Amino acid sequence: MMKISTFRRACFGAASALALMAGAAAAAPERPECVAPAQPGGGFDLTCRIAAEALESQLPTPMQVTFLPGGIGAVAFNQFNTTRTDDPNAIVAFSTGSLLNIATGKYGEFTQEDVRWVAAAGTDYGAVIVKADSEFETLQDVMDAFAADPGSVVTGAGGSVGSQDWMKAALLVQAAGADPRAMRYVAFDGGGESIAGLLGGSIQIYTGDVAEMVPHLEAGTMRILGIMSAERLPAPFAEIPTVTEQGWEIEWPILRGFYMGKDVSDEDYNAYVEMFEAAYETPEFAELQAERGLFPLNMAGEEFHSSVLERTERLQGLAQEFGLIQE
Repeated sequence: MMKISTFRRACFGAASALALMAGAAAAAPERPECVAPAQPGGGFDLTCRIAAEALESQLPTPMQVTFLPGGIGAVAFNQFNTTRTDDPNAIVAFSTGSLLNIATGKYGEFTQEDVRWVAAAGTDYGAVIVKADSEFETLQDVMDAFAADPGSVVTGAGGSVGSQDWMKAALLVQAAGADPRAMRYVAFDGGGESIAGLLGGSIQIYTGDVAEMVPHLEAGTMRILGIMSAERLPAPFAEIPTVTEQGWEIEWPILRGFYMGKDVSDEDYNAYVEMFEAAYETPEFAELQAERGLFPLNMAGEEFHSSVLERTERLQGLAQEFGLIQE
């Protein structure tokens, strides 16, 4: 179990107390649990650890982080649509990649309408990344190469065809006026292998995520040519232009958050919503996001639920456009 400082505990506790005084807060879950739908380590584990730490002072007992790997989230999604639809204690970690899998039918018969989306842990953003000594000096250089011959540029990332990292590359090729099906894409097993492939020269472009780049930028081994965010990000990325401001309207926010089964009561659902809303009000939560490489996206409850439904619908449209949904 991750520990937090006494000061941070006090601040989260104060925020919780204020929330309780402000109105009828729902009772906290008796056996709080966060399900990471993967093996230990990685993004889902990180997402659950954020919940466990941020909500610690508001919970009657420490939140347990459990692991339910299988199908990149499919096993957990199916379990919470069959045997645990009304579990009042458990939240499940998800990401934009999960929503894309739902959109393309990889989670089976269940859809985004079949769970209750609770709250966000934060967001990351896609990026166009090259080696420090790459022949591609600017994003324009990359786009010109894609336009001339998408097969001449070796792109790679941590995901197979149809994954969110593949989608980032496909959007770039499409924006350059070329056919994404003609691009040379190398699928790696995660970001670590992708970075090794980029540094080793087996790929030229890595369509990864911003947060994982901090140590590599500091070391001077890689450069980011464009970030897939609506606006420029704060330091250490403040000097890096977005893809949109360079002329191509491409955004790829990587949401991380939590859901519950669709049959949980409003009281149990609101218990988690209110705890996240209380945590959002503390500066310590922003520090926690930064420590985990995430950017603020503090949204919970019905607003968050509606936002996730809209995001998934957009992903379904993109998946249809790229031929990823089988009729």
